Amino acid sequence: MEGDGSQATSGGSPNDSQHDPGKMFIGGLSWQTSPDSLRDYFTKFGEIRECMVMRDPTTKRSRGFGFVTYVDAASVDNVLAQPHHELDSKTIDPKVAFPRRAQPKMVTRTKKVFVGGLSANTVVEDVKLYFEQFGKLCVSVLKMTGVLKETHTTTTA
Repeated sequence: MEGDGSQATSGGSPNDSQHDPGKMFIGGLSWQTSPDSLRDYFTKFGEIRECMVMRDPTTKRSRGFGFVTYVDAASVDNVLAQPHHELDSKTIDPKVAFPRRAQPKMVTRTKKVFVGGLSANTVVEDVKLYFEQFGKLCVSVLKMTGVLKETHTTTTA
């Protein structure tokens, strides 16, 4: 069944916690791409163990991506060696699949914080006093409906 992201063959789900080096994420799929057409395209790179197109469980419409799992992980290299992939008249984007828990975490480097919903009488000093309990402030800006009300700058040395 292809309606809810089920596999064209038996096997695990796309959220398996163990990393399978033969598993690929295929992005940019056409709404018309089926598990069979996905399998037909990727079979030329190696023997496929599992193939699925993910579908919205409510609407049953394709979510525009799927997964292909090869028997031999070397087949993934064959796919990645080809610079351009097109299926159902659409350029697709195959990548090595990683379980959600194994994906590298994005490191947030910004130290900027947006604080909304303040009352009209809030002044920069009140905001500054509150947030200094968490660390030294570099700049605090208070805007009211897009108009700069007051700015306060300090050094972080």
